[in-house]
Amino acid sequence: MKSIKTLAFGLFVVLFLSFSQTEAEAHSPDLHEGSTGQGVTELQSTLQKLGYLQVNPTGYYGSLTKTAVSQFQRDFNVPSTGYTGSLTRSKLDQVKMMARVVHGEARGESYKGQVGVAAVILNRMDSNQFPNSAYNVIFQRNAFTAVNDGQYWLAPNASAYQAVRDAYLGWDPSGGATYYYNPAGVSDKWIYSRTVITKIGKHYFAK
Repeated sequence: MKSIKTLAFGLFVVLFLSFSQTEAEAHSPDLHEGSTGQGVTELQSTLQKLGYLQVNPTGYYGSLTKTAVSQFQRDFNVPSTGYTGSLTRSKLDQVKMMARVVHGEARGESYKGQVGVAAVILNRMDSNQFPNSAYNVIFQRNAFTAVNDGQYWLAPNASAYQAVRDAYLGWDPSGGATYYYNPAGVSDKWIYSRTVITKIGKHYFAK
């Protein structure tokens, strides 16, 4: 069994790396039609995983990328400018964090189950019982096993990204749940006091 000091240090590293990544992305330059480089490649990769870009990343911000960015902005309630200003970068960062949780927590579940996990994060953000930002919901102490055990840092696949997108677009197979758990992995029996709404795969979704 890992010591409390080891677990605490691991959580500190996760939080530090996530904060550093968020800060770096917040100060990234705007990308627009005509831009080139690694930043464009990473943007295109994310848009491709989300299903907005149907071609492989090229590193050049052309008309196809502009159209994909505009569609992303419309779906995620960001002004549709076609370039990546600070609001768009912040939303993309939020999507990436959520995709990491979905992949870490539910990559073995059905697509419906993955959307359910993404919906729980959004439901927590909308609830006055939880923090109101994706970062603070995800990194709330002991909120998600994937953060505690490091699976959060696995690279999310397209399914995880698209599950986040569909949850944002209003699909909530969890039925409004703010909790979910797999009974086989429960260590804190407190979770059984929550009212179960539905079951998807191995996860019970509850309020």
